[in-house]
Amino acid sequence: MGRHFLHQLLLAVLALSFAPVRSDDWLPATATFYGGADGSDTMGGACGYGNLYDQGYGINNAALSTALFNDGASCGQCYVIICDSSKSGWCRPGPGHWVAVSATNFCPPNWSYPDGGWCGPPKPHFDMSQPAWENIGIYTAGIIPVLYQRVKCWRDGGVRFTIGGFNYFELVLVTNVAGSGSIQSMAVKGTSTDWIPMSRNWGANWQCLAGLAGQGLSFALTSTGGQTIVFQDVVPAWWQFGQTFTTYKNFDY
Repeated sequence: MGRHFLHQLLLAVLALSFAPVRSDDWLPATATFYGGADGSDTMGGACGYGNLYDQGYGINNAALSTALFNDGASCGQCYVIICDSSKSGWCRPGPGHWVAVSATNFCPPNWSYPDGGWCGPPKPHFDMSQPAWENIGIYTAGIIPVLYQRVKCWRDGGVRFTIGGFNYFELVLVTNVAGSGSIQSMAVKGTSTDWIPMSRNWGANWQCLAGLAGQGLSFALTSTGGQTIVFQDVVPAWWQFGQTFTTYKNFDY
């Protein structure tokens, strides 16, 4: 059985196994790895998730190039990635090697190179945790050509809200988002206020300028897939800055 046939068979099987967010074909990109053999140095990152285990993302994570990161709007999105064995001899041998990763960080351009390096625009590139990358590539390769497709995210439990900021500035980190994995828009309502639109501050952090201390809070979120969920009275009036509140609702798309 030829390598090209096995490659095409894997694509077909993965297409049946995962629910693509869009009906795109598999798209070409490149992939490297970082963060050490245990992936510990991938914790934190430009999405603001901090400890990726605590926030529901785990070790299968990736930093996205400028073309994919979209100024943080792609934080939390999920991708299935395979090594393109039709272009490289550095893929893990044998059929069936793939990995699903969550976007948790930004891979910035390296402007010491004229084109910004692998993460320079407009190149699609995944800088993956080493444990995730070694599902599809041989360590000594360093970089491999890949094919990827954005897919539905599966998370344990509901969406979580971490309240940061101070006084009249609320900075809310939204984590553990299923479905499309990322948030398109968000609003907050205090016990004594109308709905207040929030704006993306950075990564998965959303902000508003309002005096909401001492009020119970509700959030209305619309995913990038277009699904809207209202999390009614999810934060009690006794909340403090730095606390995280877990819900029982999550997105389907």
